[in-house]
Amino acid sequence: MNLKIYDNGQELFVKFSGELDHHTATEARKKIDRKYKNNNFKNIVMDFEKLDFIDSSGIGFIIGRYKAAKTRDGKLEIQNANNKVIRILNMSGITKLINCK
Repeated sequence: MNLKIYDNGQELFVKFSGELDHHTATEARKKIDRKYKNNNFKNIVMDFEKLDFIDSSGIGFIIGRYKAAKTRDGKLEIQNANNKVIRILNMSGITKLINCK
């Protein structure tokens, strides 16, 4: 998995490519949390356009970032997820908590 992390001064943006699974979720969490917690961001926007696969570890990763944003009165948003990933997000119930565009 590859991550591209950038910001606009107010929001943290993360572009994923590859797979978000038990092999990659820990590394992704460390990189994103370091940038998020060391700055004064409220919101996190995740772009899943090039994400091919997500498993339960990826779901846990998303919930963790959702909780982090919520503690700062912010929000987490998921953008550009393909139908396969959206199906998994729907089955997990994430789409009831997080705005998925």
